[in-house]
Amino acid sequence: MTQQGLADLVGLHVNQIKKYEAGTAQPTLKALINLAKSLHVTLDDLVFGEETRGPDERLRLQFEAICAFDEEDKLLTQGVLEGLILKHQAKQSIQRQEAAKEE
Repeated sequence: MTQQGLADLVGLHVNQIKKYEAGTAQPTLKALINLAKSLHVTLDDLVFGEETRGPDERLRLQFEAICAFDEEDKLLTQGVLEGLILKHQAKQSIQRQEAAKEE
């Protein structure tokens, strides 16, 4: 797709697309939404790329398996994961506090 073609598709001026590609301008949230819709991708894919977000390969298969759970098991799994995440965040917070004391 050409820059002009993308500009026409999204409803932006071609110069704006050129600035985005050159890194001299950042798109607004509205422009990002229009780009994502026009290109039929998610905002995460557009902003972060394929490998930046989401589970790594070691967890991807487990998360795919969870999708087949019934609703009750999904809620249970969600609760377990939230508990583990909170535990991890608390551990990180304590480590940061201890590091700050040592400085």
